[in-house]
Amino acid sequence: MDLKDFLIDENSCLIDAMSQLDRVARKVIFVVSDKKLVAALTDGDIRRWILKKGKLDATVKDIANYQPKFLSEKDKYKARSYMKEQSIEVLAIVNEQQKVTGIVFSNEVEIRKKNKLGLSVVIMAGGLGTRLYPYTKILPKPLIPIGEIPIAEHIINRFVENGCSDFYLILNHKKNMIKAYFNDLDKEYRVTYIDEEKPLGTGGGLSLLKGKIDSTFILSNCDILIDEDYQKILSFHEKQGNFITMICSMKRVRIPYGVVEINDTGEIEEMKEKPELSFFVNTGMYVVDGRVIVEIDNEQEISFPDIIEKYRNQGEKIGIFPISERSWLDMGQLEELEKMRERMAIDE
Repeated sequence: MDLKDFLIDENSCLIDAMSQLDRVARKVIFVVSDKKLVAALTDGDIRRWILKKGKLDATVKDIANYQPKFLSEKDKYKARSYMKEQSIEVLAIVNEQQKVTGIVFSNEVEIRKKNKLGLSVVIMAGGLGTRLYPYTKILPKPLIPIGEIPIAEHIINRFVENGCSDFYLILNHKKNMIKAYFNDLDKEYRVTYIDEEKPLGTGGGLSLLKGKIDSTFILSNCDILIDEDYQKILSFHEKQGNFITMICSMKRVRIPYGVVEINDTGEIEEMKEKPELSFFVNTGMYVVDGRVIVEIDNEQEISFPDIIEKYRNQGEKIGIFPISERSWLDMGQLEELEKMRERMAIDE
């Protein structure tokens, strides 16, 4: 079922609306004008109209509820709790232009606008995961469960929702367990396993993809989830003419002490009581020009930030795509893993 199946123009006729409600087999569809959300229409609205002897040649505009319930994309994480609070089963998600980008149902189904991203996705999934010990004593990091499925599958599912179907997993630690898991899935996407015989860092494993990828691709760590419009990220990358775009999250940190700044003579220049610092941090997801794979030295151990620095020094344009702190979920450490699980539980 596609998002457009749940949208109807306010000038459509009643009979068409009844037919559409029947097709989607849900109790509500959303009414748009100039592609913007303006109302909701339920089977109850139609039933009440008919019982009041309303005309059957009426338009949706005559019947719909012009005070629909919805949330903005940035508040989407509140959807489950908001639906319980409002006692509703279906909720529209809109962007800044009030266009519907997703629909959330109380039974945990979510229908999003289908994007045509179409890029290959490379996931670095070979690390030891030492910061997540003792979990990783038993499971490789990509298979640590968040809810009912492992983190790597969550990551892939996000990309599939955005139109990607070609995935490369660079593997090393407990690689056979990861292969066995994904081989056993009934999936609608293709996974290619790239065996890293020795640790090559967060960038070196890309050399093993020579001859497989030579155009723009997405690189992701295997312990993060980015809740953002991926098509918007790619469009930004292309519009800016970037060689590499790093997805960065705003991070705010409160210093739990009074901070003292001094001048050259040792006198106090300024005092700040428990200041809050704001800065951008690297999330571990990138849009990358295919030249990186073509030009990287074979089996060189190197981090991807070092690769970025090399191209930056060569004059290539390296940019960032900023996202909110809420849009980045990270499970790289035990404390963050539990936060991710809590967030995912709330969102579901």
